[in-house]
Amino acid sequence: MTRMNGLLIGLAALLASGGVQAESLTLEEAVLRALESNAALRSERLEPEIAATFQEIERAVFDPEIFAELRVRRDREDRLDDRLGDRFAVETEREDVQAGIRQQFAPGTEVELGVTQDRRLSESDAPGAADSSALHRSRLNLTLNQPLLRGSGRAVNLVRIQQAELDTLRSEYELRGFTEALVADVETTYWDLVQAEREIELFEASLALAEEQIERTEERVRLGDLSETELAPLEAEAALRRQELIDARNRRDVARLELLQLTGTDYAPGEAPELTPETAPTLPEDAEPDPVATHLLLALEHRAELREARLLLQRNELELVRTRNGLLPRLDLFVTLGKSGYADSFGSAVEELDGRSYDAVVGLRVEQPLGRRAGQAEHRQAGLQREQALLGIDNLTRLVQVDVQSAWLEVARSQAQIEATAATRAAQEERLRAEEARFEVGQTTAFALSQAQRDLLQAQVDQQAAQIGYRQALVDLYRLDGSLLERRGIQARGY
Repeated sequence: MTRMNGLLIGLAALLASGGVQAESLTLEEAVLRALESNAALRSERLEPEIAATFQEIERAVFDPEIFAELRVRRDREDRLDDRLGDRFAVETEREDVQAGIRQQFAPGTEVELGVTQDRRLSESDAPGAADSSALHRSRLNLTLNQPLLRGSGRAVNLVRIQQAELDTLRSEYELRGFTEALVADVETTYWDLVQAEREIELFEASLALAEEQIERTEERVRLGDLSETELAPLEAEAALRRQELIDARNRRDVARLELLQLTGTDYAPGEAPELTPETAPTLPEDAEPDPVATHLLLALEHRAELREARLLLQRNELELVRTRNGLLPRLDLFVTLGKSGYADSFGSAVEELDGRSYDAVVGLRVEQPLGRRAGQAEHRQAGLQREQALLGIDNLTRLVQVDVQSAWLEVARSQAQIEATAATRAAQEERLRAEEARFEVGQTTAFALSQAQRDLLQAQVDQQAAQIGYRQALVDLYRLDGSLLERRGIQARGY
C-alpha cells in the first residue's frame, strides 16, 4: 500500500509537468535573460530616450526661423476734390511679399533680417487724373530686440534646457534603480526555486524512509515482535510528509512561474516549461560583507533614489533663478534699420536700394503687470518646492541608512545561522541513529523514532534555508547600497 502511494505521487508529478523535459538554468543565465527579454525593462529603457527628446525641444527655441508672407489687398473709397468740390472714386490694389529669418540667442537677444517687395496700383475717375499709376517698393530691414531686465542673460534663458538635461539624467537613474530591482528579484526568485527543489528532495527521501520503516514495522507486527499500535504514529508521519511534499511542489511551481515571467520567457498558456536550477547555494569567495560603514558610504553615493532626489533639488534651484527673474519688469531695447527703394517697376525699385531713402528706429519698451501676482506666486512656489526637496533628501538619507544597516544585520544573522543549523543537523543525525538502535531492540516506541526523523528533516530543511537565506540577504544588501550591478559586472546608465 505504501509503495503504491509513492507511485501515485510520482505519476501525479509527471502529469503535472506535462511530460516536458526540464531545462537547465544557471543563475547567471537567468539574470542575462532578464536583462535581454524582460518586458518591463525593455519598456523602461525607452524612458531616457523619451526624456532626451525634451532637450531637443527646448534647444529648438534658439534655432533660426524662416518666415514668409504674401498679402493681396484691394479697396475702393470716395474722395472729395477740394478745388472743384466734386466727389470721385479711387480704387487701390496692393500686393506685399515679405520674407526673412529671425533667431533668438541665449542672452535673450532677438534678431530679424527681412526683405519686403510690394506693388501699389491706383485707379481714379477724378477729372484730369491719369487712368492708373503703379508704385513698386523694395525694402531691407534689420531689427534687434534686447531685454535689459526680465528675460536677460544666459542663466535665465538656458534654464529650460538645463532642466531637460537633469530630467534625462533622472530617467537614467530611474532605469538603473529599476534594473537593480529586477536583478535582485531574479536572484531571489532563483534561490526560492533552489530551496523548493532541495525541500522536495528531502521530503521525497524522508517519505521513502518513512514508508520503508512502516514496511519493516508491519513485518515485525506479523512476527509478533511489536504491537500493531506501533504502526499508527509511523503512518501519521508518512501522511504528514506527503502533505509537506505537496506544499513544496507548489512552492516550486510558483517560483518557476515567477522566474519565467522575470526572465521574459515566452510559452503557450498552460505549457510553462520546467526549469532545473544548476547553480548550487554554496557561498562565493566574496560572500563576506564589508563593514557596515563601507556599505553606508556606497549607498549615500550610489543609491539611485538619492541621486534622483539631488537632481530634483538642482532642478528646483534652476526654477528659482527663472522665477526670480520673472519678478522684474519687462524693459526691452529695440533697434530697427531699414533701406528702401521706390520706382515704377520691380527691377528699378531694387536698383534704388542704394539710394538715399532709409529709416531708423530706436526705442525702449516697458511692461509690468499690476500686482505681479502670478510672478510672485511662481517664485514662492519654486522656493517651497526647493525646501521640500531638501527635506525629502534628508528623510531619504535617513531611510537609506536604516535600510542598509538592517540588511547588514540580516546578513550577519543569516551567516551565523549557517553554522548553527549545521550543528543542529549533526546532533539530530546522532539522535536518530540512537533512536533507531533502541527501536530495533524494543527500548523505544515508533512515535519516538518518528519524532527523531521529523526533527532531523526539519534540521536539514533549516540548514538549506540558512544557506540560501544568506545568499538572498547578500543580494538585498548589495541592492540597497547601490552596488549590485557593479558586483555582477553589469554596465548600466546613471552610474
